[in-house]
Amino acid sequence: MADVTDDVFGDLVAGLGQAIAHARGEADSGVIVHVPDSVDVAGIRKRTGKTQPAFAASIGVPVATLRQWEHRRRQPKGAARVLLALIERNPRLVEETLGRL
Repeated sequence: MADVTDDVFGDLVAGLGQAIAHARGEADSGVIVHVPDSVDVAGIRKRTGKTQPAFAASIGVPVATLRQWEHRRRQPKGAARVLLALIERNPRLVEETLGRL
């Protein structure tokens, strides 16, 4: 049982070390992170033909957040940024995938 506990502890310590290195921005060998360039949220929304309230609802964010992005006071991050990059390539992505909301 001690061997299993030691293995689990070792894995946890290694994972924590990787998480700390990632948080510091240190490269992790073999891992490539692709971050989309700055996203033109207003342009993307306009190409969908949706109003701010309709577009915000379709991507699951508050209208106030969308307005912050459109006025470039804030930038979308994480999954929202990826979703916007996908919608930029295919403005009908949400409707084609989820149907009309």
